[in-house]
Amino acid sequence: MLCVNGNQHLLRRAVRSWTRSYHGPHFTVYPRVLLSKSEISTAVKTIANLFAAAALIMLGNSFLFAADRGALVREAIIYLSPDASSSKLGNAERGREVVLLEKSRNWLHVEALLGYARTPDPAFVEDEDIEGKTITGWILDAGVVWASTPNGERILFGAAADSEEEASRRHGRRGAAQDALRLYQRVYEILPNAPLAGEALYRAADIRWQIEKSDFMSRPSARGQQNPTREGINEESMKRVMKKFPGTKWADLAAFHLLDNKLCGDWQGSPKCPEKETEVYEKYVKEHPQSPSSPEALYNAASRQAALIEIYKTQEQPKKSEESKNRAVALAQQLISQYPQSDWSARGQALLFLVQQGVPTYGNAVQ
Repeated sequence: MLCVNGNQHLLRRAVRSWTRSYHGPHFTVYPRVLLSKSEISTAVKTIANLFAAAALIMLGNSFLFAADRGALVREAIIYLSPDASSSKLGNAERGREVVLLEKSRNWLHVEALLGYARTPDPAFVEDEDIEGKTITGWILDAGVVWASTPNGERILFGAAADSEEEASRRHGRRGAAQDALRLYQRVYEILPNAPLAGEALYRAADIRWQIEKSDFMSRPSARGQQNPTREGINEESMKRVMKKFPGTKWADLAAFHLLDNKLCGDWQGSPKCPEKETEVYEKYVKEHPQSPSSPEALYNAASRQAALIEIYKTQEQPKKSEESKNRAVALAQQLISQYPQSDWSARGQALLFLVQQGVPTYGNAVQ
């Protein structure tokens, strides 16, 4: 038992002076030993001191949980001690999170959350706490953005954009896409109420989506028609954007990505797929009329109907072919009138011209 101010024996006596007898949901308290006023006063003070000590412990823990969290915008070597000649414990890439433990001159004692070296793309692990490892060590006090850093969100966002551009280059820096994803993610995690937080979270999700989509499209199953067993792209990151920033254009853009999982692979000359995809795109436009992706969705719907003109001709269904032509024209005209400033409007104009001229837009037919 914890002893406070040398009154351990009084505290034990006070505790033993009470017993509890339970009766169903209630209990009755029976006093056993009568204490003097001085003993009671001393025991009460002792108990109060215990509560105060417990409160300090809890408060100390809360400070630990509220420790400064930052993100690296540079690669950092983690040392065993605040000395560049000490043992190297590991390397932390751009965008890795660090938790500050203490400072010593121009050194920071941190916990750094890293990914496994054997993991091809550790940035794409959803739960880093499970799949990653934490290293405690020292890094130089440079290139770390904290929540209190002036213009911190812009620094992280800018570093992420630089890494994203680097990843798009033919001989860009290895791992730049992962760096960009982590840096965008940290904008939201460290500064969730910042003006750029929504866009940053979407951009992180977009990078993840594009890489997973590329991997998905390389599988044989992606070439088949949609069916219940066809595995799609993980939707968690996009749905997180929609949940955290509802009613924004970032949520609209995220919802557009989710349409990929509703599309067929190879149509195989069947009208079922383009008909279904037309409905998917039209529904999106109705639900997200202000989305930056709505013009593209309308174009995709019109192009599906244009393709059906030839598909129904090969099936000797002239009536349905004519209906598809009329619908393609209507959708293209809607695109041109509703989104005149969009690049997709010009593409819709070209599609409309071809359809009205009777030029096939699908298959090997030549007019």
